Amino acid sequence: MKILVLESSGNKRGSSNLLAEAFIRGAKENGHEITEFDVIRADIRACLGCNHCGMNGSCVQKDDYETKLKSMIKETDMLVFVMPVYYYNWPAQLKTVIDRFYSFTTELTNMHKKAVLLTVAWDDTNTVFSVVEAYYRRICEYMQFEDRGMVLGGGCGTPSMTKSSGFVEKAYDLGKSI
Repeated sequence: MKILVLESSGNKRGSSNLLAEAFIRGAKENGHEITEFDVIRADIRACLGCNHCGMNGSCVQKDDYETKLKSMIKETDMLVFVMPVYYYNWPAQLKTVIDRFYSFTTELTNMHKKAVLLTVAWDDTNTVFSVVEAYYRRICEYMQFEDRGMVLGGGCGTPSMTKSSGFVEKAYDLGKSI
């Protein structure tokens, strides 16, 4: 299976990317092909809402989304959303990627991709992931993605906290189970 890992942390050595590394290690051990894409450092602009694409065509913007990422998404079987929680929600850059699904919603929906969510937050209360998880589930439902699992790492404010939390192992196990 071809797996595209969409990383969205400003800290390349941060807690969410520790989960990504563990997931990738597990998935590679099962023979899956992994591609990583750093959405933070890419030139991905917000959807203009111009409807030029008609939900099934090319975007007027010729940024990294249109010239690179869109074809990468089309060529993969699974999308892995990797993110720190920012103010109880998705990082803007990763949300922008999802907004840009608009340009090929019809095609993407018909591909029936698989999806995984790997996320961390400093906070470890019961509600810290409620919005993040609800949005992920709704996107999976709308885009007809098969949810293959989530790791919701509460109490992972620093890499050292994350390493001792047990969530790195959970991410590895999830990757290994794919």
